[in-house]
Amino acid sequence: MSLHVEVTGSGPDLALIHGWGMHGGIWDGVSAELACQFRVHALDLPGYGTSAACQPYDLATLAQVVAEALPPVTHVIGWSLGGLVAQRWALDHPRQVRRLMLVGSSPCFVQRSDWANGIDPVILQTFAQDLDSDYSGTLLRFLSLQARNGESLRTVMKYLRAALFAKGRPSAEVLKAGLNVLLDTDLRGEVEDLTMPLAILHGERDMLAPVAAAQWIKTQVDGARLEVIPGCAHAPFLSQPETFLRVAKEFFQ
Repeated sequence: MSLHVEVTGSGPDLALIHGWGMHGGIWDGVSAELACQFRVHALDLPGYGTSAACQPYDLATLAQVVAEALPPVTHVIGWSLGGLVAQRWALDHPRQVRRLMLVGSSPCFVQRSDWANGIDPVILQTFAQDLDSDYSGTLLRFLSLQARNGESLRTVMKYLRAALFAKGRPSAEVLKAGLNVLLDTDLRGEVEDLTMPLAILHGERDMLAPVAAAQWIKTQVDGARLEVIPGCAHAPFLSQPETFLRVAKEFFQ
């Protein structure tokens, strides 16, 4: 299958991978600036925007589809679920991913008996159950979780609401499958195998991926760079675009 990828700018290749429920257009506020230095590839993950869904809809397949759609050597930024896809891609194709930047992401999004740095799995299970009875309301509640506690809550929510259905509506089946990826995936045992330079950008007040998860990743990867943004929630490239762009440009230069 082929992904829909918006390509802009020129320079080293840089792939942008969005999170659950969204599409490549979520990067519009920062992609133009990045395109001044990079050839930016803003993709729609399978089942989102104008990309067809893949089968099976699991993390390994998502990562493989993305790998096949991007250049043989590229920098990568992954946000939230997109960061999980980026980690799997980097682990499976380490020669293709030149540098990796994780934004509001985690190797394990839900709490487990030996992992407190996630959210209660019941929250994601409830989102999945509610999709059939209240599709739009469920997505909007998920958006509010991403913005909650952040100092720029109104600004971020306005942007997320405007972007949500700007490229169509992903099917409930795709959304449920994506939630299952978040529920089932645990990459903690593989994180130390990331061999490329790694940067981590994380909001101090992230409710979906607690900042402790980002701090843990830094301890597992030699030379990893971590920048925590005070007062910021789950989407720092929306609430703090200047900081996001500064870190990205410094890291990928």
